[in-house]
Amino acid sequence: MVDAKRAGSGTLSVWAGEEARAPGAPTQVPVVPSVSFGYRDVDAWVAVARGEREGHIYGRNTNPTVAAFEEKVRVLEAAEAATSFSTGMAAISGVFQTLLRPGARVVSQKDTYGGTSVLLTRHLPEWGVDVSLAETDDDAIEKEIAGGCDLLYLETPTNPTLKVVDLARLAAAGRAAGATVVVDNTFAPPHNQSPLELGAHLVIHSATKFLGGHADALGGVLCGDPELVRKVFRHREIAGASLHPEAAYLLLRGLKTLALRVERQSASAMRIATWLRDAEGVDAVHYPGLETHPGHAVARKQMRAFGGMLSFSLDGGLDAVKRFLPALRWAHLAANLGAVETVAGTPATTSHVECTPEERAALGIPEGLVRYSVGIEDAEDLIADLEQALASAARG
Repeated sequence: MVDAKRAGSGTLSVWAGEEARAPGAPTQVPVVPSVSFGYRDVDAWVAVARGEREGHIYGRNTNPTVAAFEEKVRVLEAAEAATSFSTGMAAISGVFQTLLRPGARVVSQKDTYGGTSVLLTRHLPEWGVDVSLAETDDDAIEKEIAGGCDLLYLETPTNPTLKVVDLARLAAAGRAAGATVVVDNTFAPPHNQSPLELGAHLVIHSATKFLGGHADALGGVLCGDPELVRKVFRHREIAGASLHPEAAYLLLRGLKTLALRVERQSASAMRIATWLRDAEGVDAVHYPGLETHPGHAVARKQMRAFGGMLSFSLDGGLDAVKRFLPALRWAHLAANLGAVETVAGTPATTSHVECTPEERAALGIPEGLVRYSVGIEDAEDLIADLEQALASAARG
């Protein structure tokens, strides 16, 4: 077993969940595509089925490759338990469906990922769940918690406006109210932020993003309190949103370079945000590493690095964005983030594609906003690319 207390995050990214095997065994976690796992001893089979003995029975429930992925993320998040899902949204939906009942009250913030926002504003109310979305402000959220809260759902930094909330403060308020505290940590992978250490019960990742890092595998993961994780797992194994072993293998491979990637992406994002702040044609820059960011002080307190995500709005709004984006040379124009390649887009086509323009406006997301996921390219090249694209947009 890897000693998580004695190893650094880079070492854990490589070795966690991949203990030494028998002589001659593969050095890499193998992909095990088998749907089922056989037993000649019925008593042993029954013991595995009851959870009294380690083992696997059916791929919808558990799988060796998937288990290795879950263990690696568990160690990186310093959690007691972890389980996985086919996508990040499956993880979020699974938590809501498991822990909420009609009449329950959820407190969250207005700034959340678009798919999450749809669940909070449309689906949960249809299930009879009371949802209160506060302004993304610590005082406002804390006030709503005081009015009653069964589940507190937080996202920080937010997608796509990079707002920051105080996790320790709000987690303490949620726990005092008897709430289960859940944090979407997709924008700040384990090397950057640790919500469980700040008081959260559960942490969710879209593993598709920074954890995998190569835009080639969908997945989601949940870490935290073992009893809560077990409940959500029991729901997931029946609902069926299981992670495929081939996707688990790709995510495992990506995780080995997580520390290297996020360190470079965070450093480059800081340089790019600083450059954009003074660039002609840029109206506003949103990045918690900037001292001018409203949440900078809180971000410095709870984040080890400020991440590879930023957003900015252009003078000229959506028309300028339509000229700017196609002029980028070193960026995919696509609905993804956290990859080794830089990715750019608008909320209308990425984070909040599920929302109407009116819903985006109500959430404070302008149509002229650019979401920019910094890759591992040379920062100088990315800045030069942004400069020429801004010039192109200005020329019309």
